[in-house]
Amino acid sequence: MLTLDVQARDAQQSSDDLRKKGFTPAVFYGPKEESTPISINTREFERIFKQAGETTIITLKGVNGDKETLVRDVQFHPVTDAPLHADFYVLEKGKKIEINVPLEFVGEAPAEKAGHIVVKALHEVEIEVTPAELPHHLEVDISTLANVGDHILASQIPLPSSAELKTGADEIVVSVTAFVEEKIEAPAPAEGAPADGAAPAEGDAPEGAAAEEKKE
Repeated sequence: MLTLDVQARDAQQSSDDLRKKGFTPAVFYGPKEESTPISINTREFERIFKQAGETTIITLKGVNGDKETLVRDVQFHPVTDAPLHADFYVLEKGKKIEINVPLEFVGEAPAEKAGHIVVKALHEVEIEVTPAELPHHLEVDISTLANVGDHILASQIPLPSSAELKTGADEIVVSVTAFVEEKIEAPAPAEGAPADGAAPAEGDAPEGAAAEEKKE
């Protein structure tokens, strides 16, 4: 279980002052939770967020009891990539949640070895699931893809027992297409210009010959 110690924060407190002290301003909220401003240790949050992402429960400790949460949004500095603000969504006990879960493609597709192209159309799907069975990711085994036209639908992805697929069941997650090599055509000669190596048209004398005739 991932836990993160938090502190109550005065909404009027300067965010810049917090960051200078090594803390990140944040907030938690939920269906039965008022929006509550908090501060979190920046280094500790960065460490935990790398493990959890947005699909693993993080228990917040230190303000109004323990809160089981998911990270809903993190704002990062455009240059340093340091977290500037974080939103935590407090889960309601006994209630399912709707969430987008990333896909992890595993296995090797025989189609790729045969020179075809495996096209990954989706990289996440939406499911409704109990917090206890919330997956960090969902695996998609592509080792069954052997021929052009083979594909895997969203409905074929294995889900936890409590999960219900919200993404369209018939949506294609990954498919195989044929590799087609593009042929580069030589540019056509300009209109009126003789092709390379072609003799001058009848009546057309080389420039040098024409010059000699004028001298005579």
